Amino acid sequence: MGLGKTLQVITVLLATKIESGPGVSLIVGPASLIYNWEEELHRFTPELRTLVIAGTVAERQNLLENYQDYDVLVTSYDLLKRDIASYDGLDFHYEVIDEAQYIKNPGTAAAKAVKLIHAKTRYALTGTPIENRLSELWSIFDYLMPGFLYRYEDFRQTFEQPVVNGDEKAGEQLRRMVAPFILRRLKKDVLKDLPDKLEEVRYVQMGKEQQRLYDAEVLRMKRDLSKQTDEDFRKGKQQILAAITRIRQICCDPSLCCEGYKGESAKREAVMDLIHTLIDEGYRALLFSQFISMLALIREELVREKIPFFEITGATPKEERTRLVREFNENPETAVFLISLKAGGTGLNLTGADVVIHYDPWWNTSAEDQATDRAHRIGQKRVVTVYKMIVRSSIEDKILEMQAMKRDLADQILSGDALSSSNITREDLMQILSG
Repeated sequence: MGLGKTLQVITVLLATKIESGPGVSLIVGPASLIYNWEEELHRFTPELRTLVIAGTVAERQNLLENYQDYDVLVTSYDLLKRDIASYDGLDFHYEVIDEAQYIKNPGTAAAKAVKLIHAKTRYALTGTPIENRLSELWSIFDYLMPGFLYRYEDFRQTFEQPVVNGDEKAGEQLRRMVAPFILRRLKKDVLKDLPDKLEEVRYVQMGKEQQRLYDAEVLRMKRDLSKQTDEDFRKGKQQILAAITRIRQICCDPSLCCEGYKGESAKREAVMDLIHTLIDEGYRALLFSQFISMLALIREELVREKIPFFEITGATPKEERTRLVREFNENPETAVFLISLKAGGTGLNLTGADVVIHYDPWWNTSAEDQATDRAHRIGQKRVVTVYKMIVRSSIEDKILEMQAMKRDLADQILSGDALSSSNITREDLMQILSG
């Protein structure tokens, strides 16, 4: 994350053209990143003829008919799965999938589509090869080297289940198998001159009205969980997730889920105080939240207080994302960038910021780490400070504890450390609700 994967691939593409002559390569990534790739290719290797396969169905068909006139094609997972029939008979030198965790579920149309492309060599780029389960690693290798890690049923029996149950021998065997095919770049090894990253948890305390709403919602969920059988728990995951989301929203700002709420919002007030302090001291911040509705509330505060800002959510057009990123990096007058975690947590180079604010936490730290590395990456000249806004004695406190327990699955396989399960149980939920 932020260690130069894009630049490495661009270098390989240029070297291949110089050394081997004509040949077309295909880059597949999330829709939000295809124009980032186009811009980076034009910036670093203008001699590579690059074509983005996008537009209407007819436009995409016309572009593919002349694909051999280019060195690099760039398209999205979503468009590739729609157009896969048109790629039949097309031959590529390299196929590169970016943010390869997008194919972590081998049953999806996107995962099936990238495996149907005819290419001499395949690459997978990801900062998070394992977010939660070893099956995600299997799916990526099924794209890279089909059959190398056996059929999934055999992989599950030979590696996944033993590893989850603490079999270190199985984990070490898996690590030895995959290690020769993984170039793992760590910041401490690669970026000797990258400035430090400082992390600070900013705790806030709810006021009486917000605390009353929070306690009532937690009590209701604990009561419901205590009445459930194991079978009820397995079948009711969606209802449980909705209840947890409501509790988290109360921590963020009760008005997210309580219509007509007029009381205080401890965290929103705290983050606005932090933003004012940062601006006064000359810092520039990226503020991430998983809740677009929360970003909207903060946007209202920034407008009211006449603080310039940019914003990226899932509704932001791809071309607009590129423009906003460029303008933020070049325009120091804008001190705040609001970004939804899902839409902007990957693929953005925002080294114009030196502060990252995570408004709300989630179980798996991969998304947070990727978001942080929008600023803490190659090109950053200043120390990056990361603030995590946490409501004290709440579910958010417990999420921090669970992050520490759950974050090591990738390291355990890639580095050979001891292994543990990453599944969240009913007992886990009861524990975090007891904050």
